[in-house]
Amino acid sequence: MNSSRTIARLTCLIVVCAGAAAHAQTLPSQPLVFGDGLLTVSGDASASFGRDDPGFFDYTDYDHSALRLFRVDLTASLKANNHFSVLGQLRTENGEHPEAYAFYLRIHPWTARTVDIQIGRVPPTFGAFARRTYASDNPLIGYPLAYQYLTSLRADAVPANADELLSKRSLGWLTKYSIGNPSPDRGVPLVSAFRWDTGVQLHAGSPRADATVAVTTGTLSDPRVRDNNAGKQVAGRVELRPITGLVVGASGARGPFVSDAAARLAVGDGHTADFTQLAWGADVEYSRDYYLVRVESIVSDWRLPQVTAPLLTLPLRAVANSVEGRYKIVPGLYAAARFDHLGFSEITGRSLTQPWDAPVTRVEIGAGYSLQRNLLVKVAYQRNRRDGGRLATTGNLPAVQMMFWF
Repeated sequence: MNSSRTIARLTCLIVVCAGAAAHAQTLPSQPLVFGDGLLTVSGDASASFGRDDPGFFDYTDYDHSALRLFRVDLTASLKANNHFSVLGQLRTENGEHPEAYAFYLRIHPWTARTVDIQIGRVPPTFGAFARRTYASDNPLIGYPLAYQYLTSLRADAVPANADELLSKRSLGWLTKYSIGNPSPDRGVPLVSAFRWDTGVQLHAGSPRADATVAVTTGTLSDPRVRDNNAGKQVAGRVELRPITGLVVGASGARGPFVSDAAARLAVGDGHTADFTQLAWGADVEYSRDYYLVRVESIVSDWRLPQVTAPLLTLPLRAVANSVEGRYKIVPGLYAAARFDHLGFSEITGRSLTQPWDAPVTRVEIGAGYSLQRNLLVKVAYQRNRRDGGRLATTGNLPAVQMMFWF
């Protein structure tokens, strides 16, 4: 990543936004509405700059650092009538070519009921943080480990045995295996917060509860537009709001993870459906007066082909736990903190037994100040520790971010 280019973008954004806020609140503060509500356009821009990350703790599945990122989103909703609308979002990161982050048809069969069917590149079904990944919804700058940290697993390439997998511990930012795609590439997180999956989603809700189920092309770790194996993922989520301020959620998902090409090279044809990602999660949020507390746990199991000895101990499990809080100090100013841990199940190679990837712990503290309702400045300090592996085992990463949305 070109750090000087990132600094320039951040500086320009801060100068322009702060200048506008200081002279008059001329920046748009509401979505733009056209044709008497037929077309609604909204957007956001965020610029983050932090210290260089030699341990690749904050790298994402787009090969960018979450702490050194300039991102622009433009979202549009075109309403045909009370039953049909088309929604889409274009996103660009660090000035690269814009991509369709979301594009789906929403069908609302009954105007008197909260029931929607969505078809296309649809919003996430699984997890709590996946629904609030925008910078305006994230009290800090970094992401929970479950949604961002790159493990050493890949969908298009697999290790031949336990020794090969153990040799890749901590190398999720760029790893290579002997079976499948021979090119070095990124690993996958437990749940991708930077890509949406493609398929069909059904949502129904009431004031006290919501339920969502989806059938999609990829998996939580590897959302896709085009399928690379013979199966589909099924995911579901239930969310309850028993009292004011309390939200309790549970999620689950299962789908084929390994690509057809990698599975065929490993064990022959007809086994893709056996190599799955199975995940489940639970989350709780409670807010009252000036504070907000969130807790989320995610467990993900992967089943990979067994090729040669020493065999993998399946399933390969990863467990992520996250606790975050935010406290409003005075109007416009808040403090926040998050604690994360990501652990892995053990496997046995020829000479040792250890977790199949290096466990990681992250603590992030920070604060945010609103220059105006939709113009926010954040500062944060993040400490990462990795238990073993071939890369740096610690990373102390300060960062600053400016966020504007309408």
